Amino acid sequence: MNMTPRRLVLIADDNRDTREMYTHYLGMMGYVVETAGDGREAVLKARLLRPAVIVLDLGMPGMDGWEAMRLIRADAKTATTPIIVLTGHDLKDYLKHAAIAEGALSYLMKPCLPEQLAREIGAHINARSAAVGRSRVASAE
Repeated sequence: MNMTPRRLVLIADDNRDTREMYTHYLGMMGYVVETAGDGREAVLKARLLRPAVIVLDLGMPGMDGWEAMRLIRADAKTATTPIIVLTGHDLKDYLKHAAIAEGALSYLMKPCLPEQLAREIGAHINARSAAVGRSRVASAE
């Protein structure tokens, strides 16, 4: 049974200021936020914490966001966790399409207002909650 709060967000970004800004804002919005400074830490925390949503930068040292996303998607515990890519990479169609193909549900560009990120996170949490509710109703019938 997953005891993790439904509003737990994992933010993986190598920029400390970025992590702190989003952590502060999302905390004010009622989210519980954990952070990771690189892809390896993101994968470990995703497996351990089972967050409601993962916000993932693509360009990180060591293990980048691309590899982290592949590993998160390959693990049965985290395969369906919504991933929002938040990156400074140029918004070229092929990058956005590649991120979606790897399993991201959203692709946001930096700089991204905290309000925009919060809306995106909320949309994914609400969609996931609705899907869980529908599956519970269907299984009860």
